[in-house]
Amino acid sequence: MICAYLFFEYFRPQSIYTFIDVLPWTKLVVIGAILGCFTDKSVRWVSSGINKLLILFLLVIFASSFLAYFPDISKDNWDKYYLWVIIYFLIINIVNTRKRFFIFLLIFLVSSFKISFGLALVWAKRGFSFTDWGLKGPPGFFENSGELAIQMLVFWPIAWAFCVTMKGRVGKQLYYLLLLMPVTAIMVILGASSRGAQIALILQLVVMNSKSIMRPRVLIAIGCLILSIWLLMPTEQKQRFERIGEDQTSQQRILYWENGLEMIKENPFFGVGYYNFAPYYQKYYSEDILFKKAELPHNIFIQVGTDAGLIGLSVFSLMIFGAWRMGQNFTAPSCEDNEKIMGRCANISLLGFVVAGQFVTVAYYPFFWIHLALLVVMFKVFENKNERKRVRKNEKFPAIDMQPNRPNSLELPRK
Repeated sequence: MICAYLFFEYFRPQSIYTFIDVLPWTKLVVIGAILGCFTDKSVRWVSSGINKLLILFLLVIFASSFLAYFPDISKDNWDKYYLWVIIYFLIINIVNTRKRFFIFLLIFLVSSFKISFGLALVWAKRGFSFTDWGLKGPPGFFENSGELAIQMLVFWPIAWAFCVTMKGRVGKQLYYLLLLMPVTAIMVILGASSRGAQIALILQLVVMNSKSIMRPRVLIAIGCLILSIWLLMPTEQKQRFERIGEDQTSQQRILYWENGLEMIKENPFFGVGYYNFAPYYQKYYSEDILFKKAELPHNIFIQVGTDAGLIGLSVFSLMIFGAWRMGQNFTAPSCEDNEKIMGRCANISLLGFVVAGQFVTVAYYPFFWIHLALLVVMFKVFENKNERKRVRKNEKFPAIDMQPNRPNSLELPRK
């Protein structure tokens, strides 16, 4: 059921085959996953410092809602966060073995690849040309081009880590097919016309190669890649970069940020109220609205700061730092030379979310919360003491055959 949730949320079959869109599938499978927790004897409570921070953040949001300038608006939006708390705990407790993690990760990769491959083809068919709306994803969290680009920023480093660990364990044809995942994801980021996402992509590439960036070969490779990205980028998109800070969209966002900081200063403890930014801005900063009405602040930190004050912002920042520390400290003993690549690439994904999040309002979108759940699961199923003992004894790990008549692809080789 928890796999079905990920499938319905990311793959969106109900949007492709509209005749099945007659039931609230995501809610039904979440209820099924909750019921399944009581029948699956392998499900055990998973403890993590992230758990406490998520619950603390939920309590801060409740407090902020009751103290909000517009409490009814806050209460109407509670489900935009507390549902992620439920889904997070379902994932970390149900996905509790390597086989389950592998299957769950595959659904995440394949569902994201469906989006990236289809939209990369759309962009290629229109001659890599520019449009105001960029590329549109399936209805849901990834429909808007900005949010779609962030999903690709989160997706491609994880897909790259998967490709690297699979190299030599699968045939060449399958390996090249797997490489299409990060390649098409980067194409979608370029075609989505989101300046923030494209800036985040450049930073991801630089940070990913930071340890070897001064080597001539690496410098040349990164330079060629950035040049290729620039040449592939439509002329209109290049002009948008040249007008940063001058166009009306940029000016409105700067006003949101400046006034958002003022809101936090005036309401430091719990902010103006959960999801109260837009109505508060509409009422008290109407002279700084350049479009028809006030929108959300287009920045995850200002969003959280105005929603839950410095208390909520501190907790949110601690969750980001905790996720980064988990990625930095993660090792997979069975992955031999690539035992740290999964953690490094998880942090590259996190970097993409944080940087692109400075330009869009996505604090309560699935990117960060699903990322936290995957990190905690990955850490628990790879790092527990029993698995370390099995590594020392050179025992075989649970695995899935990727190719017939070959040694098990995920099997720890015997010395």
